Amino acid sequence: MTPEQKAAYIFAQSVAAMAEIEGMKATNLERERHGDALAYDKMSFNNIPDEYGISHNAILMLFRD
Repeated sequence: MTPEQKAAYIFAQSVAAMAEIEGMKATNLERERHGDALAYDKMSFNNIPDEYGISHNAILMLFRD
């Protein structure tokens, strides 16, 4: 991949991660309104960058190649 393609990949993954986070937040809000336990805790949100390959170290590795 060219550097531009790598940047586009990171951007696309970031958008997908943000969409998932917003869905998680909406689910938690809905469950909270119904008096149910939250579906997603802090760790669930913290794991998103790793799941999408956009953690700090993953990005550094992508540009090292």
